[in-house]
Amino acid sequence: MPSPYAERLAAIPVERREIAVLGGTTAYWVYGDADAETTLLAVHGYRGDHHGLEPVVAHLDGVRVISPDLPGFGDTDPLPGRTHDLDTYAAWLTAFAAHVAPGAPVLGHSFGSIVVAAAVAGGLDTPQVILVNPIGAPALEGPRGILTRLAVFYYWAGAKLPRRLGDALLRNGVIVRVMSLSMAKTRDKALLAFIHDQHDTYFSKFSDRDVLHEGFVASVSTDVRRFAPQIAQPTLLIAADKDDITPIEAERHLQTLFPDAELVEIADVGHLIHYETPQVAASAVRRFLRPSGAGTR
Repeated sequence: MPSPYAERLAAIPVERREIAVLGGTTAYWVYGDADAETTLLAVHGYRGDHHGLEPVVAHLDGVRVISPDLPGFGDTDPLPGRTHDLDTYAAWLTAFAAHVAPGAPVLGHSFGSIVVAAAVAGGLDTPQVILVNPIGAPALEGPRGILTRLAVFYYWAGAKLPRRLGDALLRNGVIVRVMSLSMAKTRDKALLAFIHDQHDTYFSKFSDRDVLHEGFVASVSTDVRRFAPQIAQPTLLIAADKDDITPIEAERHLQTLFPDAELVEIADVGHLIHYETPQVAASAVRRFLRPSGAGTR
């Protein structure tokens, strides 16, 4: 399915690289020119991989972006001998950033917002934090809390069934399509087809059902509120007014928990800002990252 952002993305140099982190091999992609003034570290959400943030990358003119696949997803293998809980993901990100993008601003989308927040609160060295579709309230209490509880059962069943059956359930195309339909808000048929194709292609690129279940438990067991008061860095929250996972009222409250946070609200979009309104998100990111004079940002 052709990407509506393909032409812009094709104009950006990109290189796939690998690095050893915490005993495992992390795959990551470097977009943009090596001599760019700003480098941004970008962390994708649950069940996705680096492809999900490419529409945003396509609109970040002049910014060098480093985008890894989370351990156990995409091209990155699970970390050996570790439970893939939030502590592990935060430790992985801190180590990865220190090796590949020391001192760079860091962005996280969805579950990536929790990983980024946990890592920064724990000491990851970064001057600025950007959270897109941040998980600012317990997923089980959101507007679709019932669906989240069904998802809990789905991932539990996938982990407990005989391996072949469990794996087939977790990679079931019909269920992936239902997930995609539940998150998308656009009425643009071409864009919707692209979103479905992205989920069809990449939502099942997890390494195994154990990592998938551990990651899901991590994603619904806490949220960004837990870490917000400990993040002193200037923080940009990019939220959607139709997000079914974290309602906009919760995002407004989340802003008040940070010592220094700005909230950008995007209308008529849900949890897929990165697919449906990447131009708007990228514009906010570029403005936030731009060096500013005294008393301005």
